Amino acid sequence: MKAHAVIKDHVNLTPVMRSTALNSIAGKTLYFKCECFQKSGAFKFRGASNAVFSLDEAQAAKGVVTHSSGNHAAALALAAKIRGIPAYVVVPNSAPKCKVDNVKRYGGHVIFSEATMKSRQETANKVLSETGAILVPSSNDARIISGQGTLSLEFLDQAPELDTLIVPISGGGLISGVVVGAKSRNPAIRVLGAEPKGADDAAQSKAYGRLITLSDTNTIADGLRASMGDITW
Repeated sequence: MKAHAVIKDHVNLTPVMRSTALNSIAGKTLYFKCECFQKSGAFKFRGASNAVFSLDEAQAAKGVVTHSSGNHAAALALAAKIRGIPAYVVVPNSAPKCKVDNVKRYGGHVIFSEATMKSRQETANKVLSETGAILVPSSNDARIISGQGTLSLEFLDQAPELDTLIVPISGGGLISGVVVGAKSRNPAIRVLGAEPKGADDAAQSKAYGRLITLSDTNTIADGLRASMGDITW
């Protein structure tokens, strides 16, 4: 994948770990790709790096913008900082202070919006028109998908015996990239999506044969509350 060449000098090669206790419970040999050890603390740095380092000089000079209060916000801010360009991050005013501080620590310019998606998008569009920056969505973007997919290439290099991958869905950027990357190495590998029952838009979308967006979700896994987009679906 082209994305791997773009980001390999910027991301961490994260470890693969095993647990005899969990293997015993599952009755299977389990491998965990520990992206908690990735820069910015999550796999999101892969996609953000691919988006940022794929920009030409004229585009990069204007910076990047996104709306997010979580891992994507921090990842984009850090990737932009490494490249030396501005990152404008629209954050809902309900976001926890620790997440806002994380974006600021990586040099992101924080712009607050109301908590609704409508307000977040409108605020991001205003920043776009004022700065000319490049929009980098958190999931529904080919650059993001390709970047996240590098995880599966590393995983299969580290554990080539894998026959099944279980991947969280949420906005769909990670699982979309993993499917493309893993299948390019091993067409027979299975890729299973996982999501909370209280935020099961992907399962509902598959059942109805069309993209379903939930108006409300019920899960403590706040990182899995995002909905898929037209690309990831």
